[in-house]
Amino acid sequence: VFAPGVNLTDFSATYNSVFTPDQSGEVVFDIYAYGSGRLRINGEEVRGFSNQHGGQKSTCTLQVQAGKTYDVELDFEYFRSDAQLNFDLGFKNEVDVRKSVERVKDADVVVFVGGVSPNLEGEEMGVELPGFRGGDRTDIELPAVQRELIAALHRAGKKVVLVNCSGSPIGLEPETGSCGAILQAWYPGQAGGTAVAEVLFGDYNPAGRLPVTFYRNVSQLPDFEDYNMTGRTYRYMTQEPLFPFGHGLSYTSFSYGAVVLGSDNIKSGEKLKLSVPVTNTGKCDGEEVVQVYLKKHDDAEGPGKALRAFKRVHIPAGKTVDVEFDLGDKELVWWNPQSNTMCVSEGSYELMVGGSSQTAGLLRRSFVIQP
Repeated sequence: VFAPGVNLTDFSATYNSVFTPDQSGEVVFDIYAYGSGRLRINGEEVRGFSNQHGGQKSTCTLQVQAGKTYDVELDFEYFRSDAQLNFDLGFKNEVDVRKSVERVKDADVVVFVGGVSPNLEGEEMGVELPGFRGGDRTDIELPAVQRELIAALHRAGKKVVLVNCSGSPIGLEPETGSCGAILQAWYPGQAGGTAVAEVLFGDYNPAGRLPVTFYRNVSQLPDFEDYNMTGRTYRYMTQEPLFPFGHGLSYTSFSYGAVVLGSDNIKSGEKLKLSVPVTNTGKCDGEEVVQVYLKKHDDAEGPGKALRAFKRVHIPAGKTVDVEFDLGDKELVWWNPQSNTMCVSEGSYELMVGGSSQTAGLLRRSFVIQP
């Protein structure tokens, strides 16, 4: 809300402040608004804005003198759906990569927090920047200024840890060569700094797994206007992604033993028991996310694999845990073209078990569902 008791629609407001710059030069006033209004400096209108369809950015500049006061007055009104108003002012400078690298010349490790933000991607946004258009992304790469700075830090001999903040996958292929580690932080919220610090300093052993595929670049993405599933998501992708669905590392390692099935043949409606021994082969306690994927052998047009079950299990260092699954109707359904439904259907299937969807690392066992 804009103020206690004020709704996000059918209201107007005036904001007043006094700006006293500590240096002379050109000040930039940035307005991003979903609504109408005007900006006045010393009583004179310098920028009007009106937008009734999504947020839009408006900018103006003013030459200021150090120590002189400037009365800033911002009117805003909105009479449609949910209003939005962001306002900022200050001096803007171009990023100087050389100076940035020089500032950390004595650092042993650089923690680089980058990525994108909700201010760049979203629904009907007034954003027109390289890689972004109207809230949509035109590529999946890291913004160029960040990529350039990371590369410069790497050339300077710095160990770089990238903390990537984003709400969707980023093409981080160059960064896998210039960064010693990458931590995917998503949009972490107000406790995000604490969570990231605990992971980076080893106070917490992470066990998160990617809920989406991280592609190498846009060449691995099908045409946006082609709705065929070929090549889409981990289920149909045949290329090797940068980081597969379900991928995630921790400060320990795990190994899998042989997958054991309760039976190689079950009847429709019966449950299938599956167990696999997982060993923590590292030096610290950790959690592994054991993932179970399903494939139907004779379904050439169906997915190459589909996640049907997973368990996050705590395993002390050096110990082995037998991880068990009871796979029933919910986990064993498949598309039936005869009934045009998802249901348990007779046929030959393959179960794949492992720590991610990466095909090469999955253990396989076949079974048959009888009528």
